[in-house]
Amino acid sequence: MTAPSQVDYQDILRVWREADTIPEIEHAWLFDHLLPIFGDPNGTTHEGWTLLSALAAQTRRLRLGVMVTSNRIRPPAMLAKIAATVDIVSGGRLDFGIGAGSRPSWPGARREYEAHGLPFHAAAHAVESLAEACTVIRRLWTEPEPFDFHGAHVRLTGAFCNPKPVQRPHPPILIGGRSGPTLRVAAEHADLWNIPGGDIDDVVRRSELLDRYCAELGRDPASITRSIHLPVSYDQPGITRDSIGEALDAGFRHIVLGLGAPYPANVVRWVADELIKPSA
Repeated sequence: MTAPSQVDYQDILRVWREADTIPEIEHAWLFDHLLPIFGDPNGTTHEGWTLLSALAAQTRRLRLGVMVTSNRIRPPAMLAKIAATVDIVSGGRLDFGIGAGSRPSWPGARREYEAHGLPFHAAAHAVESLAEACTVIRRLWTEPEPFDFHGAHVRLTGAFCNPKPVQRPHPPILIGGRSGPTLRVAAEHADLWNIPGGDIDDVVRRSELLDRYCAELGRDPASITRSIHLPVSYDQPGITRDSIGEALDAGFRHIVLGLGAPYPANVVRWVADELIKPSA
């Protein structure tokens, strides 16, 4: 994962092009923020989906996505159209990441929304909207005729998406988050579920909670791939290797390694040799 903030486009492109040539790297990710969430508050931040489309056109093998799209930023029908376009540009390599949006408890959460004239509703509203968005987006990708949708938060008349994504029945849906309400949405809609690493015991408890919600819905918990984001330490790779080992032992098979900028030369080969191969 290369957070597209406090870094130039050419630097991210260099890393993704390198990753595209290294088989140990299966997927690559951006994040979805409109202003910096670390470093210089007035520094650069690139818009995630625009950048993802550019990188999709510059790569050939990597699966790719935004980890995770804020459902607060784009209307779901528009987001479905954007994502379908990226899946086409990439030749069917999109993993569609989505979440409820920034946590209200985070002090800077409102800043980027207010700066762009976007509403910032309470957490309950955000999660309810996420559930409706997932329903609408899947229908837009799969239904052959226009439809109306009248939800509590999403209202559409004559909704239709053409062309459809390349992938059938639709791109895999990755839902990110750790709260109980978000995990309920994941249990219903996700093909993959992602959580930031940290306290591995808490990560395991959240995974077990997802299992319980799946059981309530009559869904096999094993049908949802467990994904975790782990920061990479260039200076102390052993710490990252230990975190990878803990995640694998906890049943997480989709490992996202967050690279900090500036990116060293040949950083992806270093990741493969120093972090991935020793953990295999």
